[in-house]
Amino acid sequence: MMNLLSRIQDWGDHHHPKWLDYLRIVLGITLIWKGIAFAINLDAFTVLMENAGLGTAVSISLIAHLIIALHIIGGLLITLGTHTRLFCLLIIPILVVAVVYVNLPQQIFRPYSEFWLSCLVLAGLICFLIEGNGVLSIETVKKSED
Repeated sequence: MMNLLSRIQDWGDHHHPKWLDYLRIVLGITLIWKGIAFAINLDAFTVLMENAGLGTAVSISLIAHLIIALHIIGGLLITLGTHTRLFCLLIIPILVVAVVYVNLPQQIFRPYSEFWLSCLVLAGLICFLIEGNGVLSIETVKKSED
């Protein structure tokens, strides 16, 4: 399993066009934006979790704060191009739940549906889990200075 992961990482490091770096930056900014929007609209999340049967306030609060922190911190680090694969791996389960559990049961064809944005962000996270940071990243700058 580790051999497969290291081969995927090596392939991603050697086959990374520069335009993907701009897409990574947009993905990171989108995650930051969604994390801030989530923090501002925290009451809607609380209602959703209470309706789902996840009862205790402590668990709802922990999940909400974890989602906000991962989106904002992960988005910032993905934008800068450091620890991209790690934060993609940490945020993917949140987006899978958002796509399947939160957005899919709603009317996905209604105007301004979050379903399509969640799907695009999920696809971007999977892409950068494989591709990694790229040329325009803090880690590449650090490596070239050494």
